[in-house]
Amino acid sequence: MEPVTLTTERLILRAPNAADIDAITTACQDPEIPRWTPIPNPYSRADAEGFVTFVADAWADTSETIWGMYADGKLIGMIGLHQIAEHFAGGRADLGYWVVASARGTGYLTEAARAVIDWGFSELGLARIHWQAVAGNIASARAARALGFRYEGLLRQAMTSPRGRDDGWMAGLLREDDRSPVHWPVL
Repeated sequence: MEPVTLTTERLILRAPNAADIDAITTACQDPEIPRWTPIPNPYSRADAEGFVTFVADAWADTSETIWGMYADGKLIGMIGLHQIAEHFAGGRADLGYWVVASARGTGYLTEAARAVIDWGFSELGLARIHWQAVAGNIASARAARALGFRYEGLLRQAMTSPRGRDDGWMAGLLREDDRSPVHWPVL
């Protein structure tokens, strides 16, 4: 599949390219990003180059759809549908994201995620979108809850990253869910 550009009120979502390598490298120096996501730490320019190549390949084979989030032309984060799987009753994918420190708390993430979720359900025909985060990642959990995800539990040592194994919070969103926030026992 060719990469798709999504536009929201304040954002442009597009596949990152070679022109974004330095911005990605700089963003991933923030210790909060490798703390909560499975990116290499330390993160090098070569890692960003490999990531941009990976994104292009993933779009081409439709295994993942990853967008850079841009506000006023500046990279403020990444968001994607990962591990896209097709099934006879509709597919599923994992929603993943990170946001630079200066853009946290601005509502950019939920704005971008709504566009990605809508696109995944309508254009990919997904039946379910899965969210997971390292247990304790309150900011990510609040965003997922605001998007209408339903908390589904804790999986012990379920998440792996270069730092090892972590317990993970899990949640899901079904195409037919009304997306109103509901109670999460961890928030």
